[in-house]
Formats: sequence, C-alpha cells, structure tokens
Amino acid sequence: MSPAQNRVSLPSIFRAFFLLGLTAFGMAILQKLKELVRQDGWLTEEEMNDGLAMVQLYPGPIMVDFTAYTGYKLRGVAGAFMAILGFVIPTTILVLVLSAAYFRYGSLPWVQSFIVGLEALVVGIVLHVTLDLGKRAIKGPLEALIMLAAFAGLASRINAVWVVMLALMVGAVFIRPRPEQVPGKTPSAGSEARGGWPGILLATFITLMVAGGCAVLSSDIGRMALSFFKIGSVAFGNGMTILPLVQADAVDTFHWLSPHQFVDGIAISQITPGPFLVIATFIGYKLGGVGAALLATFAIFAPSFVMTLVFTEVYGRIQNLTFVRGALSGVLAGFVGMLAMIVVQLGRVGIVGAASLTLALAAFVAVRWFKVDILWVFAGGLVIWGGLLALGGV
Repeated sequence: MSPAQNRVSLPSIFRAFFLLGLTAFGMAILQKLKELVRQDGWLTEEEMNDGLAMVQLYPGPIMVDFTAYTGYKLRGVAGAFMAILGFVIPTTILVLVLSAAYFRYGSLPWVQSFIVGLEALVVGIVLHVTLDLGKRAIKGPLEALIMLAAFAGLASRINAVWVVMLALMVGAVFIRPRPEQVPGKTPSAGSEARGGWPGILLATFITLMVAGGCAVLSSDIGRMALSFFKIGSVAFGNGMTILPLVQADAVDTFHWLSPHQFVDGIAISQITPGPFLVIATFIGYKLGGVGAALLATFAIFAPSFVMTLVFTEVYGRIQNLTFVRGALSGVLAGFVGMLAMIVVQLGRVGIVGAASLTLALAAFVAVRWFKVDILWVFAGGLVIWGGLLALGGV
C-alpha cells in the first residue's frame, strides 16, 4: 500500500466525495471519479482499472460502487462508508428540496404545462441510454434473443425481477465471453484489501436488520423500503437500468406514483448532480416525507455497498470465472429489452403532440450525436419549451 493511502484521513475522503457529489453530473461522474482517485496517488492505475472491472460483476450502480471500492481500499469499511456518505448527501438534499416543491406546486396549471416539456426531454434521453447500452450489451444472437424475451416479458407484465433472474441464469449457462473479454492477469483488487471482515459483517447485519424491520411494517413505507432493498440487490449496470424494476413496483404494482410522476421523478434525478438512484428519494418523499425519503435512499444503496465490500475481498478468486461474466452479459442484454419497453411506456406519457415529439427527438440527437451534456440538454430544452409556451406555440 502506498504512503499516500496510509495518510488519507476519513474527513479527507468525505470532503473529496462530497465535492464530487455536489458538482458531477451524468456520465461526467465517471471521469471525475477517475481524476479524483489519481490525485495524490490515492490508487494506482492498476487498482483503479481492477476496481472498475470488478464493480461490473455484481448488482448495483457502477459509479456508486466504485466510490465504495475506493474508500475501502483507502481506509477499510469506515473509508467506504465516508466515501458513499459524502457522494450521496448533496444530491439527496437537492432531491428532497425539489421533491417538496414538485409535490406542492406541481398541480398548478402553468407548472403542468412546463412539465410536459420536461417529460418529452426524458423520453429522448432514455432512448439514447437504451441504444447506448444495447450497442455494448448485444454482442450476438443469444444476447439479442434475451433482449427480445425481456421486452416481451415486461410487455406481458411478468414480474420484472423474474425477468432479470431468468436473463442472469441463461447468460450464466449459455454465454461464454470471448477470450479477449476475460482479463489474463491476477488483479490487485482484493489482494491488498484492508482485511475488514468484521466491519463487513457489521454492515451486512445492519442492512439485514433494517430490511427485517421494514418487513414487519404493514404500511406502504415498509413495502417501499423492501422494494428498494430488492431492486438494489438485483439491478446491474448504471442507474438507468433500474428504471424497469422501479416502474414495475412504484407505478404498476403498488401505484405509489402515477405514470406522469414517475417520468418527472426521472427528470429530477437527471438534473441533480451525483448518482441517478436518488429517484428512490423522490418516491420516498411522496409516500412519507423526509424520513421515508432517507429510508428509501438507504435501501437502494445498502445492498450493493455491502456487495462491494465483499467483492473487493474475493475478486481475485472469481474474476476469471466464465459463468460469472456470462451471467453479467445475459442480465445486461435483458436490461436492454426492459429499457426498450420503458421507452415505449414513457413515450405514451411524455409525447402528447408534435411539439413534444420534436423536443424529444432534439434531446435524443443532442446527447447521441452532438454529445451535449444532459444537464445542458435539460436547461436548453426547458428554455425552448418555455418560449413556445409564452408564444402560444404548444
């Protein structure tokens, strides 16, 4: 372990990731994460690359899990906790403020007219994310078949979790990554981990205790928390891949949100810095105010936090297991199909005329071909939409 790692204090870790969570938006988060861990020699290039490879092998948002990995490599479980806490706090506060404003003023006629444009922008951006994930995940006929089956399964209202598990099992049994996809070296991730099994067991115990407490609550808040514990335990990839699972529970099964509110929650999660999964915070606030929002935030992040700690210790032993990588390929292909179904459903909600369709297509073109940052797409799109409303063009 480098001397730089030995002298990194817990407050330093918290402060660095707090600033990151306050200023990084969208895909720029990953680049800023890389810059952060390189500074002052926090991690070597090999450790960074091993960590980025590792966090793709188990459920959870990649950027959040890489944050936990970095903290764990620096200062064990305490470092991982401080890194995650710093990263998540800024966006959680912002989402709480925006959620309070939305649920208080969102029913006003002029606000609803403005939100129509916001929803159209979401449709264009989610379409881009779906195609981008598809380009990376659909590598052959079997992946394409899994994608189509997942699309059909979600369209047929089969439980989204069963769709994910089936894709994972098919991938584990039948998909074998090409040789160049499997690293040929033994990584440092895990080999220099901090040996924090007592802390890992404590984090696991706390997570299970909170989940157990929620299970005995016969209320929407308890069911909501259990839903997010479940989603956080099975959703792979980036934050957007959780959308089918969130919609399945929050909109279709329990009706915590209307379809319009779901689209608006996606927008709020996109326009705030930090991790996308704070859509859980939005839903929690809708059901029970600040307390439920914080519980939802904990529930969505806790499972993959614990898995990151475990995988950092054992990664060197499992990284070359072909069935692990096959399972990952299968489940990501399934998420492409599920996201495609979500695009169809969002389009039914967010596209209400020629003007909103044009705005959605403009957002899609801006992010896909001109690589405009999502924050600027929202800002520019809403300015254009506001101008059209003022001129009576919509």
